[in-house]
Amino acid sequence: MPLDQFKKRTIAIAKGEYKPKKNDPKIWFRSIKSLANVLSEENQTLLKLIVEMQPKSIKELESVTGRSANNLLRTLRMMESYGFVKLNEGESTRGRAPLIPKVIYSGAEIEVEFY
Repeated sequence: MPLDQFKKRTIAIAKGEYKPKKNDPKIWFRSIKSLANVLSEENQTLLKLIVEMQPKSIKELESVTGRSANNLLRTLRMMESYGFVKLNEGESTRGRAPLIPKVIYSGAEIEVEFY
C-alpha cells in the first residue's frame, strides 16, 4: 500500500472510523523491493534455522550461521520491526541477558494491488 494511503488508513483506525477486518493484512511494505529485502532467501533460511534450532541466544546462532552477532542482531531487529520475529530477554547469567529469537509466523501470504 502506498505510504499516503497507509497513513490515511492508520488515522481512520485511530479515529474509530475504520475497524480492521480479521483477514486484513497485518504487515505492510512500501514496495516490493523492501519486501524482497526483508524476506530474502538468506533471511528465510535464517528464520527456518531459528525454528529448527531454537537457539537460546544470538551468540549460539552466530556460531551456527557464521554471521557476526552485530549482523544477526541488525537483521533480527529489522525482522522484529515487521513482526516476523520476537527477541525475548533470557535469563541473565553474567552481565547482559541474552536475546532469544523466536519466529512468530510459519509462513506468509503476499497480496499485491496494481491499482
